[in-house]
Amino acid sequence: MNRRDAETQRERASVNSCKRFSQKSSCFNLCVSVSLRLVFVITVAISGCSIPNLEKPQCTEARNAVKRFYSLHVGGDMKPSPENLKALEPFLTSDLFKTLSAATETAKDYFTATEEYPRAFRVGECESENEDAATLQVLLLWRDDTASKQKEIRIETVRTGDKWLINRVSN
Repeated sequence: MNRRDAETQRERASVNSCKRFSQKSSCFNLCVSVSLRLVFVITVAISGCSIPNLEKPQCTEARNAVKRFYSLHVGGDMKPSPENLKALEPFLTSDLFKTLSAATETAKDYFTATEEYPRAFRVGECESENEDAATLQVLLLWRDDTASKQKEIRIETVRTGDKWLINRVSN
């Protein structure tokens, strides 16, 4: 092969590789473009289609009040006493507070309906027939090295002014 033929062959190879590179580059750009569009669509779908809160507003408000109460109660001294009841008074209706104040002392805690004090709690479902009353499920939880157990109680709450107060606890 002469020198001229070798140069021509190199030029052709160079042009062909540029064509191949340019085809690969456009393919790469197309893939990146499609990927970015897909990421954008997924992001919009996730942020625009969040799960709506289907709970009634009174349930949300009553739930927050019950969580605050049980956080204080389970986190503190649950033994029934006049001092402990006085600390819980801001969360109770006046009728319930009077009833519990007049009751004789017992080892059974009214707010957990048990003599064995739970270590944790979880507020569950809520039922509400009107805007000023709600009944919430509370699961009381016990766990030790050998077993774990739970007990369900129902908490009746009422709106008094702008506050939700506990009116009754039942099994």
